[in-house]
Amino acid sequence: MTASAHDPDRPGTTASTDATAPGPGASDTSAAFAPSALRAVDHSADDGLDPLPATRRALLHRTARAQAEGRAPSVVAAVVRGGRPRWFAAHGEVDGVAPGPDTQYRIGSLTKTFVAVTVLRLRDEGLLSLDDRLDVHLPGAPQAGDATIAHLLSHTAGLAAETGAPWWERTPGELRPEPEDVHGPTPRPHPPGRRFHYSNPGFATLGALVGAVRGRDWFEVLREEVLEPLGMRDTTRTPRAPHAAGWAVHPHADAVQPEPAADTGLMAPAGQLWSTAADLARFADFLSRGDERVLSAASLAEMRRPAAPPEGADWIDGYGLGMQLVRLNGRLLAGHSGSMPGFVAGLWTHPEQDVATVVLANVTSGLRAATLAADLLTTVAEREPALPAPWRPDPAPDRELLGLSGLWYWGPAATELRVGTDRELRLGSLGAATGSRFAPQADGDWTGLDGYLAGERLRVVRRPDGSVSHLDAGSFVFTRRPYEPGDPVPGGVDDAGWG
Repeated sequence: MTASAHDPDRPGTTASTDATAPGPGASDTSAAFAPSALRAVDHSADDGLDPLPATRRALLHRTARAQAEGRAPSVVAAVVRGGRPRWFAAHGEVDGVAPGPDTQYRIGSLTKTFVAVTVLRLRDEGLLSLDDRLDVHLPGAPQAGDATIAHLLSHTAGLAAETGAPWWERTPGELRPEPEDVHGPTPRPHPPGRRFHYSNPGFATLGALVGAVRGRDWFEVLREEVLEPLGMRDTTRTPRAPHAAGWAVHPHADAVQPEPAADTGLMAPAGQLWSTAADLARFADFLSRGDERVLSAASLAEMRRPAAPPEGADWIDGYGLGMQLVRLNGRLLAGHSGSMPGFVAGLWTHPEQDVATVVLANVTSGLRAATLAADLLTTVAEREPALPAPWRPDPAPDRELLGLSGLWYWGPAATELRVGTDRELRLGSLGAATGSRFAPQADGDWTGLDGYLAGERLRVVRRPDGSVSHLDAGSFVFTRRPYEPGDPVPGGVDDAGWG
């Protein structure tokens, strides 16, 4: 149940650097974590991506302080970079020992991102469209109306935030045996598409959608199509040993009591899963760079784009397709937070800096897992920013495209067309490092990837003799000269020319 009205876990600013030292129970076991590689890499080679000692100390201190101040029985944290985990730490104890990278915790609404990945897989296979109405695939769904699959993924379907009583997170799923039981007495408090309204029943419905399209249980689909290819064998629907128990901490005393760990039944796609720091490190790496066996980098980038209307003019957090978005210190982080009784979790990625973080703790409230994960990511990104990829020449430049590069004019405004590798084009202001990118299409045109012209067509328009006349980008005409007589400028050019 993440990002709902009563969830206080919001990423904040980076941690202060007070001198509080970690006490007994703190452990930084990066070396032990390193063999759990995410990809086939040469661990004997120093690629310069392991945190420096001062950074490791800052990460450990921030983690230990969060556990102590948040009064969590235990917390584990991990940093991922360059395709594998680089740092792991634990503070506190599970059953009398420090938890390890393979200790399971309940991850709450991080489950939603897993479900979203399975839905995007179905879309990429052509089995559904995100613009499909829900009742196309789930006839008779009580909340269907005009809600689309994209609406459910972005929490803009207008559905209720929670089920009807009793509170689903603390009660067994047998109390909600039918799909209509998960939507409560007022399933649609808002019209679809108008506003962001976080909905746990909405993601329960997406799990049902996956099951309906695939013809088997949503978790079995997830296990076979996502978890197994990524090597996530310790991510399960119900806990297995070793796992942390969930605890509530008394608000005014250092006392604890156990929290229930109910199997939530039909609500499971909203927050049921259990996982480990090692497995979530693999998942974070996948979310950052993609894996063609599961989901492409392009589809994951689509999940990271804002899809829900912002609630304020200066938004700092938003939602994509199954991913929370946070703007923090000039960076856009993508991932998800999570909470269930006795547990909190946070996972953030920043692909531009090639860094991701994971935090898990076994406490109902107090420790802000998403805030801690964001702080750890910021610590790495600010202390050890990623090096830019080395520039390399195109081994086989397209000679015809080279002839199109250079200056073009939209009216009198100078615009530069740059040719990249794989026939990608970039059209932007002269000398600017940014601009709209265009990807080549099979028909010889290009399609805009970002900016104002995203999704629009760029065409090279030729004269009858085959020479290039102008560029047409979404009806904008770019010519080689600024407003010269005879140029195909819409509305024409004064025959007298420039005076």
